Amino acid sequence: MAIAKAERLMNLALCLLGTRRPLSKRELRGSIEAYLEAGSDESFNRMFERDKDDLRELGLVIETVESLDGDAGYLARRDSNRLPPVALDAEEAAALGLAAKVWQQARLAGAASGALQKLRAAGMPEAEDPYAVQHGALEPRIPVHEAAFEPLMLACRDRRPVIFDYRKANAARPEARQVEPWTLECWRGHWYLAGWDRERGAERVFRLSRITGKVRSRPGVFTAEVPDVVTVRETVETWAGETATRSARIRLRSGAGYPLRSRATAVRELGDGWDELEIPYGHGLDAWLVEFGPDVIVLEPVDLRADVVDRLRAVAKD
Repeated sequence: MAIAKAERLMNLALCLLGTRRPLSKRELRGSIEAYLEAGSDESFNRMFERDKDDLRELGLVIETVESLDGDAGYLARRDSNRLPPVALDAEEAAALGLAAKVWQQARLAGAASGALQKLRAAGMPEAEDPYAVQHGALEPRIPVHEAAFEPLMLACRDRRPVIFDYRKANAARPEARQVEPWTLECWRGHWYLAGWDRERGAERVFRLSRITGKVRSRPGVFTAEVPDVVTVRETVETWAGETATRSARIRLRSGAGYPLRSRATAVRELGDGWDELEIPYGHGLDAWLVEFGPDVIVLEPVDLRADVVDRLRAVAKD
């Protein structure tokens, strides 16, 4: 059915773009096979009006012209439906090339590369990358190693609910989660999914590296309203530990934990190969501290220390 409708819309668009004078409904019905097969005039009229609205929603400018006899005719003028030529200077072309390199490890790599080829064929300048001199051998990339990335990206795009097995950092076994996916965000080298957890009836954020097994699509539509993208990004940052509400005091082995040192508000040398740091404390800090293993000891607050110990114990059981 979807293929038949797409073909019908394409034929209608070609008829409207290919004519130099307005075409009446009767003429359009006689030119498009799918309309000829309509069972009645009423059925054809409903089909045509839906198709016309769909084409307009897709961006096609369709004019309705009334003849001297009072009959309506339709056409899509080429000059009204032609995009202006793409004109980029050298710096704009370099910026696009830089952006395309970001997705070399994901499904978007092919689309980004194809878009660049089309722009170059249309005359985009092959300018020297001005960023290359400044950054040398550094190359921007967003790493995508998780198998869950592609199906979740498509589910976010198509607004399809999903189900997957998710293992929390302090849990011994994964559990099934039914989620309405909103968006994917990369933060500090890790990918996160923000969405609506149906069973918990609340907004949740999931780290893709903790999704086990396959991501499976589920029929139906979203039951919760999708918030503004900016709000979702703020939620990801909050859950991942970006938004700090308190300060934590930790002991860090000398010469280790440079990402922690870069966020520290105070550093004091203790001797014997250890330093004491004060760092902003937000949601998700316990999961981040666990990644540094024996190089970090949490001193306070007590609840953060308990969370880190629980996570380490869960890892030790494996």
